[in-house]
Amino acid sequence: MNWMKKVIYALCLVAVMAVVSGCEDNEGAGEKLGKQFDQAMEQAKDKMDEMSGQAKDKAREALDKAKESLDN
Repeated sequence: MNWMKKVIYALCLVAVMAVVSGCEDNEGAGEKLGKQFDQAMEQAKDKMDEMSGQAKDKAREALDKAKESLDN
């Protein structure tokens, strides 16, 4: 029975090594495309945030000018 345990242990070890070696960091075309899409979406979000901040600043300036002209 001792040799059978060794054989089972060896088979399990081979199976684990096969699974681990199959988990390499090979990026396929879909993975690369997904990463490019994520980067593009992040850049678009950043640009929208920037434009939103600029629009708020311009609106505040217009409001301040309007209030100033009403005070005079």
